[in-house]
Amino acid sequence: MSSDTPVVIRAEGLGKAYAIFKRPQDRLKQMLVRGRRKYYDEYWALRGVDLEVRRGETVGLIGRNGSGKSTFLQLLCGTLTPTSGRIAVDGRIAALLELGAGFNPEFTGRENVYLAASVLGLSNEQIAERYESIAEFAGIGDFIEQPVKLYSSGMYARLAFAVAAHVDADIMIVDEILAVGDASFTQKCMRFIHRFKERGTLFFVSHDTGQVVNLCDRVVWLDNGSVRAVGPAKEVCHDYLAALYSDQDTSRGFRIGGARQALPQAKREEPVEDARAELLKASQHRNAIEIFDFDPNSPWFGERGASITDVRLLDSGGMPLSTVEGGEEIVLQVACHAEKDLFQPIVGFYIRDRLGQNLFGDNTHLTYQLDPIRVPAGQDFAARFRFQLPYLPSGDFSITVAIAEGTQNDHVQHHWIEDALFFKVHSSHVVQGLVGIPMLSISIDTLTGGTPPGTA
Repeated sequence: MSSDTPVVIRAEGLGKAYAIFKRPQDRLKQMLVRGRRKYYDEYWALRGVDLEVRRGETVGLIGRNGSGKSTFLQLLCGTLTPTSGRIAVDGRIAALLELGAGFNPEFTGRENVYLAASVLGLSNEQIAERYESIAEFAGIGDFIEQPVKLYSSGMYARLAFAVAAHVDADIMIVDEILAVGDASFTQKCMRFIHRFKERGTLFFVSHDTGQVVNLCDRVVWLDNGSVRAVGPAKEVCHDYLAALYSDQDTSRGFRIGGARQALPQAKREEPVEDARAELLKASQHRNAIEIFDFDPNSPWFGERGASITDVRLLDSGGMPLSTVEGGEEIVLQVACHAEKDLFQPIVGFYIRDRLGQNLFGDNTHLTYQLDPIRVPAGQDFAARFRFQLPYLPSGDFSITVAIAEGTQNDHVQHHWIEDALFFKVHSSHVVQGLVGIPMLSISIDTLTGGTPPGTA
């Protein structure tokens, strides 16, 4: 983002404190003394926040429950007054802070559309022009004429988002509203959000770090009412995830280490032959993939009761690969060393694109859940995953690996390595979607008699 781009949100020393009274009568005493004495304790929900957001940025807001996210968003929208500092906003805000915020439960959906849109700055004429489009976007049918107190949480979300999507906002705030509603509604909202990013400024709040990394340029991490980190989405979300695991650890042995490296500079090399895809291989869209070496110094966290010592991609004969093509059968080998006795080790991986989105992954838990293996301290061992590599779009990808101990839902994280191995796809026929699936066959056939296509 250029430094010449105008700042649309500026917070300086922003803070919000609440008065906590121990007894009901203390509230009355406080009113009578008019500030000459304090009969309450101060609770700072937010303190000392400095932040600048420029026009066109998409900023994620993450943090545990109670970290101050909702307080910050309410200060941003003007529904709360700061106790200290200041916040300035340049532009119209459309905020989805909670389901149906501002809706009157006794009003119908239609009446609440007019109410909410007018609060967001539209005239009655503008609302009337856009009403049909709002109703169509919400997709709640005849319920639009019923009181919203009869709505489900998903219907609230549909109507609230539909209004916000039609008010020509400069800044949009989305706070966990995508956590409700069905899949088709969520997809519709995400399509709108991607279009809005091209013209407006977006604040996106979610506990789903995958969504945050996918959508956001920068991330603000709030912790106990203060800014703990601001930076690139992928890096801050990794540190946040590490902190969550660290807080679950009771042995005080949890550590975080490693260093972030720039993507390796790729060299053009001839890929291996792929006899199963002759037509694709002969074209300019051959799915040529170059594989780089395992980086043990990548960012990591865990207790280190076990360590990952190597990550490799192998061919079906067990030989290390430096190049491969999409559609081929490969083996991902994760070599490990037990620093202590392991009773139920789980080794897993994710393959991610350059935005940090998980494309696919798996782990060893299901295979051994009925007959858990044990690994003594000092033992070297390796997990191997054999699969057919999908076709991938051009670009940079990485493999994140981890070794834990326990069960799928209750485990100790020993060694999680972010971006342990990079690979680069030089060319591809995949232009839509995250991956392409190798097809067993593709044909065009007539369904009800007649001359088969191409035989006339």
